[in-house]
Amino acid sequence: MSTETQEPVIKEKVERKTKPEVNPEAQVIVHCTVYGMPFLAQVRVWPSTFLVCQSTGHSSKLQHAEGIVFVPQWQPILESGKATFTLIFSGLPKTCTHFNFAEVIPEAGGWLVKNIKRNAQDVYRIVLE
Repeated sequence: MSTETQEPVIKEKVERKTKPEVNPEAQVIVHCTVYGMPFLAQVRVWPSTFLVCQSTGHSSKLQHAEGIVFVPQWQPILESGKATFTLIFSGLPKTCTHFNFAEVIPEAGGWLVKNIKRNAQDVYRIVLE
């Protein structure tokens, strides 16, 4: 018998940050309404508009816009006093239950809608102010 003692093996717990699981084919549709003063207000959207999962921080990118122009152009809000448009984003993580709509721009006035509750259809209606 050996009198040597063996040192215990210590296993370190290594945490690896993994990307949240997102279906690459998934899309999120957001129907937007902006109210303004007829013939005076104008709207536009920046490509730096995202949906941000509150639990993971994952950002879903804007892929397409219908009914609104992109910066640097402006689109007037006409007679109805409101503008309606649709934005299509890449998918959110499967584990996402709440997200924020955020227009990240280099000036004041970017849109922000917090705490949107996720639904099974991934189709939403929001009012932007």
